[in-house]
Amino acid sequence: MRLHWLQHVPFEGLGYIEEWALVRGVEISCSQLFAGEKIPALKSFDALVVMGGPMGIYDHEEHPWLVEEKESIKQAIDAGKAVLGICLGAQLMADALGAKVYPGPQKEIGWFPIQRVAGAPELLPEALTVFHWHGDTFDLPEGAVRLASSKACLNQGFVYKGRAVGLQFHMETTPKNMAALIENCGHELADAPFIQTAEQMNAGLPSIGTINSAMAQLLDTLMRA
Repeated sequence: MRLHWLQHVPFEGLGYIEEWALVRGVEISCSQLFAGEKIPALKSFDALVVMGGPMGIYDHEEHPWLVEEKESIKQAIDAGKAVLGICLGAQLMADALGAKVYPGPQKEIGWFPIQRVAGAPELLPEALTVFHWHGDTFDLPEGAVRLASSKACLNQGFVYKGRAVGLQFHMETTPKNMAALIENCGHELADAPFIQTAEQMNAGLPSIGTINSAMAQLLDTLMRA
């Protein structure tokens, strides 16, 4: 199995997904889009992971590589590759599949519970407290199935044709990943109903093992599909 991933900023890496891949002997390669690296041809990988970032999916003027990236994501999905998008990655997937992406009613930053939607594929536990850091949201692409919801965000995830999964939240988070987000995006930590302080987020660190296990189960299922 060859997994290629797309990185939008230096401080958002694969997190636990890298450990998962190494344990299973999955070959990893990366395109650092912020550094001008190109996305390789479809034949060079079996699975694609699209990570997060602080930019919006329509910020083409500042980040012109977003246009080509969305085209590549659509091509990978159409080719039947296993595709996983996380946060910005899920929003890029939704846009590539023709759905609207827009600012959510409120930002969701910190540890908050999600619930798997009744009848959705069992890629997630029925209920799980996960790590969030997002302000935008998306409509469901045509043909996609809603995977999960939270109080702050109706569409926390979707599944498209069984092989493409978009997650608004983070299950790949490690202590290092979370610290990097707080350091680089801490200016977003305003006083709001669904935004935690850095101290509150650090208090949630014991949940990392649980969300990493859930990520491993999701990846195992997706890669077998």
